[in-house]
Amino acid sequence: MVIKENKTEVYALGQHISMSVHKARRVIDQIRGRSYEETLMILELMPYRACYPIFKVVYSAAANASYILGSNETNLFISKAEVNEGTTMKRLKLRARGRSYRIKKPTCHITIVMKDISISEYEETFWFKTKKFLEIDSIPWLKKTKGKNKYRTIEYYDMYNNGGAWDKK
Repeated sequence: MVIKENKTEVYALGQHISMSVHKARRVIDQIRGRSYEETLMILELMPYRACYPIFKVVYSAAANASYILGSNETNLFISKAEVNEGTTMKRLKLRARGRSYRIKKPTCHITIVMKDISISEYEETFWFKTKKFLEIDSIPWLKKTKGKNKYRTIEYYDMYNNGGAWDKK
């Protein structure tokens, strides 16, 4: 339960969950970018075992947002959801003739970042009204034209006509 510097995002972290990363990512990919209420419905109806720990982390992130930001649950959405690999527990399984096989039990760390739409919309409108956005030097896609023309032009990067990522030499 940590709030970031911009005060619009709150995250919850579930660590050392005994589950494979691939199985958890299969569920996380379905809920990334969705609203909080829609996420809860999806997680309740999906038939995977990974849904319950992810449900608990999403519920915890929403509780953190309502406590820290004072936001309503209808305004929350998942801005970032990731699953990282945790430590692997190694166990031994006894076999015939005094032998043993090693069993690897993987764990994962689930991070859910929630954002409040009402706060972020207010900050975006505030950002466009400030003078920092109107400074032309701070905008990277506006470039100076050569010669006597003092006006600036907007350069768009066209991936389809320029050859894409394979055109670099």
